[in-house]
Amino acid sequence: MTRYTKVAAALHWLIAVAILANFVFGTWMVDLDLSPAKLRYYSYHKWLGVSVFLLVLLRIAWRISHRPPVLPAHMPTWERVAAGVSHFALYGLTLAVPLSGWLFSSAKGFKTVYFAVIPIPDLLAKNPPLADTLKLWHLSLNYVMALLVLLHVAAALKHHFMDRDDVLVRMWPFGRSGSPSSPSSPCLSAPHRSPWTWPEARSRSSRSRWACRWTARCASSTCSSISTPRSRRPAA
Repeated sequence: MTRYTKVAAALHWLIAVAILANFVFGTWMVDLDLSPAKLRYYSYHKWLGVSVFLLVLLRIAWRISHRPPVLPAHMPTWERVAAGVSHFALYGLTLAVPLSGWLFSSAKGFKTVYFAVIPIPDLLAKNPPLADTLKLWHLSLNYVMALLVLLHVAAALKHHFMDRDDVLVRMWPFGRSGSPSSPSSPCLSAPHRSPWTWPEARSRSSRSRWACRWTARCASSTCSSISTPRSRRPAA
């Protein structure tokens, strides 16, 4: 398997767009003067936050039941560990941020009615001092998540433009599924390196390209004719 499933990709991008929209919307509305419009905006913000929370739970359940693609073989150990830690932290923050908002709204005494239809129970009794603390936690977690998302995007772009591997493409919803890599084929298993890599990496890439050319040459009819000598006509 070289790509994420369509469901996983759809959930990934839907959650990403919802988080970005809610972050921008929340940052804008928090400085508005208190008014009926601002209270209505807070309701919209909470509805979108609850939606993100539910989508993330669905995304986690899908990931547990559907194994993701393996990381590229060329990734060093530290990069694999960093990828695992950052993914775990992102999943945790995408749950902690809406949960902290839910706690803040409960302590503030504002009940959440999802899409003005489904009442959501308060997790805490009204407590204004605690609400101020939870508001600070909610804002802090949002900015930590924003920083981690920027690092996540930077890492994906680094893989795409510098390492030239398929880490970004495998999550892109409009791409086609590729064939699985074969470890015995250097053309499929070796990553394509860009000019902005270390000299030893470029040297390995050059050897991989020569191996690919030799493999392609051996797959041609010329190599077949070399490996299978023609039968000679018997002497008269």
